[in-house]
Amino acid sequence: MSRVCVFVLGLFLCLQVQAAALLATVDRTRLNAGETLELTLQTQDVTQFGKPDLSPLDASFEVRGTRQVNSLNSLDDQAGGTRWIITLLPRQSGSVEVPALQIGDLRSEPISLQVLVEAANNENHGPVFIDASLDQPEVYVQAQAVLTLSIYHSVPLYDDSSLSPLQLADAKVEPLGESRTFEKDIDGVRHGVIEMRYAIYPQHSGDLKIPALTFSATAAQTDAEQELNAPRAGKQVHVSSSALVLTVNPIPSDYPANAPWLPTSNLSLEEHWSPDPAQQQTQIGDSLTRTVIVQAEGLSSAQLPPLPATEVVGLRRYPDQPQLRNQVNDRGLLGIREEREALVPTHAGSLELPAQEVFWWNTREDHLEHSSLPARSLQIQDNPALSADKPASTDPLSTSGYPLWPWQLSTFILALTTLLGFALWWRARSQPAVLRAAQTGPSPRTLLDDLKRACQANDPQATRQALDAWARQQPETLAEMAARFVPLSDALDGLNGALYSETGQYWQGDELWRAIGTIPAAEQIQPAASDNGSLPPLYPK
Repeated sequence: MSRVCVFVLGLFLCLQVQAAALLATVDRTRLNAGETLELTLQTQDVTQFGKPDLSPLDASFEVRGTRQVNSLNSLDDQAGGTRWIITLLPRQSGSVEVPALQIGDLRSEPISLQVLVEAANNENHGPVFIDASLDQPEVYVQAQAVLTLSIYHSVPLYDDSSLSPLQLADAKVEPLGESRTFEKDIDGVRHGVIEMRYAIYPQHSGDLKIPALTFSATAAQTDAEQELNAPRAGKQVHVSSSALVLTVNPIPSDYPANAPWLPTSNLSLEEHWSPDPAQQQTQIGDSLTRTVIVQAEGLSSAQLPPLPATEVVGLRRYPDQPQLRNQVNDRGLLGIREEREALVPTHAGSLELPAQEVFWWNTREDHLEHSSLPARSLQIQDNPALSADKPASTDPLSTSGYPLWPWQLSTFILALTTLLGFALWWRARSQPAVLRAAQTGPSPRTLLDDLKRACQANDPQATRQALDAWARQQPETLAEMAARFVPLSDALDGLNGALYSETGQYWQGDELWRAIGTIPAAEQIQPAASDNGSLPPLYPK
């Protein structure tokens, strides 16, 4: 009970420390000179009612705006508390640090930024223009190229803006998160910027043409235009980016032919054990969970191949489904593949796990590299609990273990049923294949006399019943007999007309009886068997 109280107290203290922390994040860590970024300060301490001290920012940044967002904790939203969103404009280029900020007793951690200097551009742009750029002019096939589209506008725009989709037949396109908005000063004019990024993976070598994209929007009326009653208020704006060409190189010839092609700027392998066999004794039957994580910059998780399976004698392997996920950062996609497996040793002694190695092509330094996990030796101890369950004698005929009489009984029953089945089969061989069925109804002669009396009485109903009874003992149906003997067919038509019309009382049965009696002898039904009861031969000579 005391241990449970200590655990609950420790968990409560950890939650209190987490709630009392001041977390600082930025929307990007790499930006161009003249661009703004958003700094977010967040705390879950609901007792903080003040504002953060922003004076440490004045040395390196211009504070363009600050807004505060309050939210409540809920089951679906764990990130409650208070947030301050601060828009900053760096005053200098190069490496710039967002200093630690403080509110009450809470203090954030500093954040490092990289502010890039753009080349001078004297081109005179309009109030709305779009710029497209690639992070590199050439890449290897299936490697990542980041396309950045920046839409600049010095006039306000309505919310009806749209951008034509990026469609490439010979490449896969992955959007890199949602669009970002910030501000940038160009020649002393403040522009709003809408930035969208795409990861492009060419599937064939050669030149990949990236078409021009068109941005459409409606420009809102400014205060100056309202005073001058300018007629351009609500004008539709259409601007297009310039088309780009990306050079795609083939797979290098010195890349291993039997290795999956992995063009990336960095690839890492991580291994985790639960429990760690190096810190805890492992016995036969214990379960060890091994997790291997592969991370590759510039590749999606779908491009990461599965790792070689752990096949070791004396070790049973139970793998889980691999977990694939992608993370977006300033350099594009970060593909992550996580493979987890349960390993259960079945033998005592030393089990050697082989090293795992992954080859990849370093696109930053343009050469072959490999990442590996070292081989590991597992020391497995004997399990006394499992040893106690083993029988003392290893003689398979010994009765000290499981009793043998169930197996003997099942074998005896199987043999008995086999002999019984053989005897029934031998008895069936002496019986005829088809037995003559004993006649239980009227004889054919009796049925024929009944049919004659009904025909002579000119009674269509009685004639039909007698005719059906007589036909049931014939090997052919009435339809088959009528088809090969025309007088019988005509007589049956007359009988059917009498049965289903009002002229039945005038029907005469002589025609039908004559047709029955004059069926040609060649058409008469032959007996199904000879008088001695034997069947006709299957293959008559």
